[in-house]
Amino acid sequence: MTYDFDEIIDRRNSNSLNTDGFRQYIFHDDGTMKFPYRDEEFVRMWVADQEFAAPEVVINAMRRRLDRRIFGYSRAFDPAYYEAFAGWCDRRYGWHCEKSHLVTSNGVVPTLYELTGYITKPGEKVLILTPSYPYFKYAADFHGRGCVASPLVRDAEGRFTIDFEDLEKKAADPLVKLMIFCNPHNPTGRVWTGEELRRVAEICGRHGLWIISDEIHCDLLRSGLRHTPMAKLFPDNDRIITCMAASKTFNLAGLMLSNIVIPNEELRAVWNARHYNFDNPISLAATQAAYEEGDEWLEALKAYLDGNFRFTADFLAEKLPKAKFRIPEATYLAWVDASAYLKGVGDIPRLFADHAGVLLEGGDMFVSNSDGFIRLNLACPRSMLEEGLRRIHGLLKDRA
Repeated sequence: MTYDFDEIIDRRNSNSLNTDGFRQYIFHDDGTMKFPYRDEEFVRMWVADQEFAAPEVVINAMRRRLDRRIFGYSRAFDPAYYEAFAGWCDRRYGWHCEKSHLVTSNGVVPTLYELTGYITKPGEKVLILTPSYPYFKYAADFHGRGCVASPLVRDAEGRFTIDFEDLEKKAADPLVKLMIFCNPHNPTGRVWTGEELRRVAEICGRHGLWIISDEIHCDLLRSGLRHTPMAKLFPDNDRIITCMAASKTFNLAGLMLSNIVIPNEELRAVWNARHYNFDNPISLAATQAAYEEGDEWLEALKAYLDGNFRFTADFLAEKLPKAKFRIPEATYLAWVDASAYLKGVGDIPRLFADHAGVLLEGGDMFVSNSDGFIRLNLACPRSMLEEGLRRIHGLLKDRA
């Protein structure tokens, strides 16, 4: 089949965070903020959802469920849901997930908040790698836990790596009890090697840390690469929790359904006792169909994203040569060091909104170790990408 990733879909007036909620989310607008651009004139390259339609196999599954006409309390009672998720993991990662270990949640972020409270006690700390998806820190903050950052290191070629000496030092703090780990990493897009995953888990094991491995971007690798779940390498370690979802992969984030694999029986019992869980029946149908029938669409999406990343790399090399950018191994997010063009800029998103009509995220939104960076969402039609980059170039070209 062929898929039209060049289609422009109008998302306005649909309660979309991307189009209708950016003022509050990015700028904390109280209703008084003014921009030189009308809302419909912005090029949106910020929040991590896609500008592409969900696969038809998913939409058809939702239609079939709608035809049942009753939408009462639901959970994943039918073993077909587990079998779909387990089959996806088996064929794509060579990893088997035990049915008894799988629970569902209405999102990875709520899961981080919930599990951080179950695993840690007052006065204890959470370890993260920076730059970091900010909600890792927010989960610690929510419970009044300390957050300890181990900065990633960027080599001469722009590739981010883990400073294992620093990680060991931070993990050795007796108050650090949990590491929230991102695999693949957001925002840098690193696909961690098996050796890197082993070293992280071994360090955490030596110092008695739990690991929550956020693997929500695991399906979105560059063509030809392969994801390794951390838990696959340590089948006997029941202190590694794996979080996956179809939400990023198939553009289903609003359906609010995630898969959480908790092998530790005691922690899973706490989850089951405290977690109030019902699943949206439409979400179950959509996600099951994605795992059963979505492989072909995903491969086509990955090929399109590969092209968008090549286009972006070539554009930046030619038009903004002082920007440092390496095509990431995973995600649909470009992590660009634009610090040469952004000296002295405090509010990076506001600069681009006011003077380029581009919505993006960057700088200190990613906790630390991220000054002067911008994150661009490339999961959009090529024409939108071209216009966004043209505007970014227009703003930055005379600033270095």
